[in-house]
Amino acid sequence: MQSFGYVAVDSTGKTRRGSLEAENMEKVSQTLKAEGLVPLEIKEQGILTRDIDIEIGGGPKARDFSVFCRQFVSMTQAGVTIIDALNMLSEQTENKRLQKAVRAVQLNVEKGETLANSMREQKIFPKLLLSMVDAGEASGSLDISFERMAIHFEKDAKLKSLMKKAMIYPAIVCVVAVLVIIVMLTFVIPNYSEMFDDLGVELPRITVAVMKMSDFVIHKWYLILLVTVAAAGCLKLFKNSSTGEVFFSRMELKLPLFGQLIVKTSSARFARTVSTLLSAGVPLVDAVAITADTMGNVLIRDALLNCRDEIMQGVPLSQPLQGCGLFPPMVCHMTRIGEEAGDIEGLLEKLADYYDEEVELATQSLVAAMEPMIIIILAAIVGFLIAAVMAPMMSMYDNLDRL
Repeated sequence: MQSFGYVAVDSTGKTRRGSLEAENMEKVSQTLKAEGLVPLEIKEQGILTRDIDIEIGGGPKARDFSVFCRQFVSMTQAGVTIIDALNMLSEQTENKRLQKAVRAVQLNVEKGETLANSMREQKIFPKLLLSMVDAGEASGSLDISFERMAIHFEKDAKLKSLMKKAMIYPAIVCVVAVLVIIVMLTFVIPNYSEMFDDLGVELPRITVAVMKMSDFVIHKWYLILLVTVAAAGCLKLFKNSSTGEVFFSRMELKLPLFGQLIVKTSSARFARTVSTLLSAGVPLVDAVAITADTMGNVLIRDALLNCRDEIMQGVPLSQPLQGCGLFPPMVCHMTRIGEEAGDIEGLLEKLADYYDEEVELATQSLVAAMEPMIIIILAAIVGFLIAAVMAPMMSMYDNLDRL
C-alpha cells in the first residue's frame, strides 16, 4: 500500500485536501468518487512529502463532549440531517483530536455505516457515549440519548472542576513554600553564615545544621535535582504498575478529608452513569461494566466489576455494593429501595443529584480546612529557618549586655 495526497471538490464546491493509502492512483480516484468527491489532483507521497500529523494539546475532556452532544441535539432537533450536523460540528469543534474524529465519523456515515459504529472506529469516544448512541439508534430516540449525554458530561465536568479546585490551592501554596525555602537557603542564610564566620561566634547545633543545608543546596543542587527526577520517575513507574495502582488507590481512600471527597465523587459518578444508561434501555450488567470504566480509583473499579459478575449470577446490585464496603450506606440503601420499587434508574438519578451537592459542600469544607493548616505548616518552616539564624545573634546580644 502506498500513500497518496489528493485535492478534491465536494458537492458544495468546497475544496478538500487529504491523504489516502491505496495500491495505485486509480484506486484513490475510485475511493474519492465513491465518497462524492471530484478528484482534481492526486500525487504519490514520499517520506519527505507526507503530512506529519502532530496533534497539539490533549484529548477531548468531558466539557468538549458535552458541547458536542448539546450542539448535535440542537442541530438535529432543528431539522438538520445527521451528516450535515456532523459536517458543521467538525468545523466548530475546538479540540483538534475531536474535530478530526468527527470529520472521520461524517465520512463513514456518508458511506452507510451507523453513527455508533462510525464513532466506535475512532477510539476516542467514551464507551458510555457509544452505548447511549447504540441504544438511541435502536430505539429511534437518538436526540434523547444525546440530550442525556450532554447533561451527563456537564455534571461530570462540574465534578472534575470541583476536584481540581480542591487540589489547586494546596498545590500553589506548596510551590510557594518550596520557593521560599530555596530563596532563604540560597540567598538569605549564606549572608548570615559569612557574618558569623567573621565574628567567630559559636553556633548552636540548629544553626550549624541549617548552614550545612544551605551549603549543600548551593554547591550540590544538581544532586538534589537528579534525585528528585529519579524519584519522580520511579514513582511514576510504580504508580503505573498493577501493584502501584492498588497501593495509591488504597492510599487515596484513606487520606483524611480527600478520601471522603473521592468516595462522594465516585458515588455521584456511579449513580449518574448507571441511571443514564438504564434510562436508555442498556441492560444493568452492561451499565455497571461501563460505569466501572469511568472510575479513576482501581479499588472502586474492581468492586463494580465484581458487582457485574454477581449480577450475572442473579444477585441484586445492592448486595455486592454493600459487601465491597467502599460505597456509603446511603448508596446501598437507595439502590436496594430502587430494586424493590422497580425504579432503580429514577432513585439513582436522585442519588446522583444529592451527591453532586455533597461534593460541592465537601470541596468548600476541604478548602476552608486546608487554608489554616497549610499556613501553619509554612509558618513553622519559615519560623524554623529564622530561629536558626536569630539564635546565635540573640546569644551574642546577651553576651554584650553582660559586658
